[in-house]
Amino acid sequence: MLVLLIIIAFFVIITVAKGIIVVRQAEVIIVERLGRFHKVCNSGLHIVIPILDKCREFSWRFNKQDYKGNKYVQTTTAIRMDLRETVYDFPSQKVITADNVNIEINAVIYFQVTDAFKAVYEIHNLPEAIEKLTQTSLRNVVGELELDKTLTSRDKINSRLQDILDDATEKWGVKVNRVELQDITPPNEIRVAMEKQMRAERDKRAKILEAEGTKQSDILEAEGYRNAQITRAEGEAQSKLLVAEAEAEAIRKIQSALRETKMDPAEYQIALKYIAAFSELTQKGDKTVVLPYESSALLGSVKTLKEIFK
Repeated sequence: MLVLLIIIAFFVIITVAKGIIVVRQAEVIIVERLGRFHKVCNSGLHIVIPILDKCREFSWRFNKQDYKGNKYVQTTTAIRMDLRETVYDFPSQKVITADNVNIEINAVIYFQVTDAFKAVYEIHNLPEAIEKLTQTSLRNVVGELELDKTLTSRDKINSRLQDILDDATEKWGVKVNRVELQDITPPNEIRVAMEKQMRAERDKRAKILEAEGTKQSDILEAEGYRNAQITRAEGEAQSKLLVAEAEAEAIRKIQSALRETKMDPAEYQIALKYIAAFSELTQKGDKTVVLPYESSALLGSVKTLKEIFK
């Protein structure tokens, strides 16, 4: 009897121990009773009936791709469902753009389970379902855009994919938080053509900038030359004006000085010019000097000047 009691006590302890479930934070466990859904155990301590109740086991398969491009399947089997945000980087896929260019796109999805019941009972394999839905949605979105728009509209594509996936996965108890396009790889010949186009655009911009620089330099040089000419002309005009004013002042003084001699100032100026001309002629060494007839009249003016300066 003692041995029997010990055996019974041992089985009771094991049964009670199996009936106690401790669920960690950010995890849930689905409990089924006799094959039917019974309850969802959130974080904390829970007691179940070992024989009648059983934790539901679920199996998720993830399609993966290594750094060499080899694809493989990763299977995860567990009874505890993680409620934290999950990052799913599924293999790249081929998509055709609106201008019939075949490109490869690699996307990353950030999703979070919000309802464990729906994630287990509403869909067979949640990661694969999200992947297929993303692939079809991505084909539809990119198929409406040309290659150039696809390469420059990542944010727009990400936003549209998130809206589509979030709306479709709501019945699966999943919240899609973000969708990011990692790589967009066009065919090799398209990349070569794009590189040539970019090089041509850079050369074009360089030539345009060089032409604009030369044009601006010519404009500045012309403006500088024009300003220099204007400044020189203004200087010459000012110089002539000053000379004229000086000559006018000299004439006024001569006229004032000759007022008592009753000599015409004009004759005085002409006499000075003749004296200067004679001086130049004698310096040249000419033996014969031809004088105009009117020069005899000026000799009197010269004599008058001699009398004045005495």
